[in-house]
Amino acid sequence: MPDAPRLDRQVCFALYSASRAATAVYRPLLEELGLTYPQYLVMLVLWENEPRGVRELGEELGLDSGTLSPLLKRLEALGLVERRRSAEDERRVAVHLTGAGKALSSKASGVPQHLAAAAGLSPSELDQLRETLGKLTAALHGSL
Repeated sequence: MPDAPRLDRQVCFALYSASRAATAVYRPLLEELGLTYPQYLVMLVLWENEPRGVRELGEELGLDSGTLSPLLKRLEALGLVERRRSAEDERRVAVHLTGAGKALSSKASGVPQHLAAAAGLSPSELDQLRETLGKLTAALHGSL
């Protein structure tokens, strides 16, 4: 069947495989920090700028509240974040880093460099890849 789709020619499978491989490289580093990969992503967003609203976090990470709420509960149980209701609007909940959450940032600073080294790509190649994946993501979201 010459026209049959082939797994090795599927962009979706290449993305899936690369994502799983990157997560596997991160796993031991994140275990040392006491974080899962999704928890690490939440912490990255908060380290960039906090506090963040729960809705804002979900939008930035592409997570619905059913996925994000348990993540935040676990991070709160670890003593890394604190959720606070807004005094102006009790429907809004902001996520703040605790002292321990802020301190974890310096311990996590080497994680991206470890992935870059494992990937064997130059910084410019990684930047180009990230830009291409960003374009792909935006285009695919736009096609929905």
